[in-house]
Amino acid sequence: MAKLLVVDDEPIICHSFRRVFASPRVEVLTAGTVAEGWRRVETDRPDVIVLDLQLPDGSGLDLFERVRALDPKRPVVFITAHGTSDTAIEAMKRGAFDYLGKPVDLDQMSRLLDRAFEAARLMREPTALPGDPAADRITGRSAAVQELSKQIGRVAAQDVNVLIVGESGTGKELVARALYHHSRRADKPFLAINCAAIPEALVESELFGHERGAFTGAEQQRIGRFEQCGDGTLLLDEVGDMPLAAQAKMLRILQEQRFERVGGNQPITTRVRVLAATNQDLEQLIKGGRFRNDLYYRLGAVTLRVPPLRARKEDVPELAHHFLFRYAREANRDVRGFTPEALELLQACDWPGNVRQLQNCVQAAVYQSVGQMILPADLPGIAAPEAGTPPVPPPSGALAAVIEAMLRDGNKNVHGRVIELVERELITLALNHTHGHQRQASDLLGINRATLRTKLRDFGIALDKVVTEKADLAED
Repeated sequence: MAKLLVVDDEPIICHSFRRVFASPRVEVLTAGTVAEGWRRVETDRPDVIVLDLQLPDGSGLDLFERVRALDPKRPVVFITAHGTSDTAIEAMKRGAFDYLGKPVDLDQMSRLLDRAFEAARLMREPTALPGDPAADRITGRSAAVQELSKQIGRVAAQDVNVLIVGESGTGKELVARALYHHSRRADKPFLAINCAAIPEALVESELFGHERGAFTGAEQQRIGRFEQCGDGTLLLDEVGDMPLAAQAKMLRILQEQRFERVGGNQPITTRVRVLAATNQDLEQLIKGGRFRNDLYYRLGAVTLRVPPLRARKEDVPELAHHFLFRYAREANRDVRGFTPEALELLQACDWPGNVRQLQNCVQAAVYQSVGQMILPADLPGIAAPEAGTPPVPPPSGALAAVIEAMLRDGNKNVHGRVIELVERELITLALNHTHGHQRQASDLLGINRATLRTKLRDFGIALDKVVTEKADLAED
């Protein structure tokens, strides 16, 4: 269970945090003074701390410095009354995760805490290469995984930028964490930013920060992720979705190791190591004018390609058992393995959603199984073949006709065009099945919502029924 420590001398604020954020997954601890807060930090080891700047027996900044000295990886979020935001900004420069003004907007705080807990997970969950004991590791014995592990081992300790490419669900984040944990910066912060999940107008501010008055709504100076990360490691996830304006600024950072906040002219030096990840073909984006060629080569000083699961099916049994033991332990279920028929069914699947889809499948099977062994009927969305079922016939129908026409016409990149055609149809059918609900559709497809939204935009798919952002947030 994750632990959240709230240090504030206002009882109503502590009560609000306990009421809103306490759950089976999060334990909320509270303290009203610097001294009590420090005792909680030492004894309870919270994952994330929410800290008031003004406390009865001292400054929250003093407690922050002690926390940083004890553990620089622990995310600390400041809450501050109006008029003291300059101190919070100073704390951001020293490595605080973020800050919010009082009165606290609980919806905004909820989104901020989600990010803080994710940052804590990325920095704390050990990631090892195959064969090493760890809570989380790159699992598999196939030649493809062994080669990837060797590449990680060769570049992890080098201060070079790394581009991680691969389909959705292949484990790019796990590779990034392995690079971080095996690097010489493992004792420094690790922050991740999803370029596809941030509104285009705010990407530069999120990355580089902004000065007061830089744009409408910029009422206070803000410290960006590059400045906040210090000499740690920054993961740019879904980097193919970064706007061109931010790409130009990113290129300068990689070339000169310095940048300016939005609306500012004071150069800021950075020593951040940059990792980038994408499931898109950046070379195709370059041809379409959506990604800078020079940035591509700067980011990809070393490129690691994460193989899809269908290219390493011999790893499926080990992966399936890895997930089974994890979720059986979490759910306190006495599930010990798969029947031979269930395991054969898992290996026969092509897993278009890759490792993430397999993980979701095994998790669901653990929860709905009734015995100690997972049966074929327990595997959601995977139908067992009936006895005597004839071999799958060659492609026919409308899709086959389209493919044959492309081949006859001598079209280039038939593979890419057909994949796009199938993806468009698959996503459309999934959204129709879920009545336009993007979260449910992304779960069915085995991809994350950011990827789904990107494909909706790329394919120009319009939803007949729109799920409001408020409804999405209510389900998170």
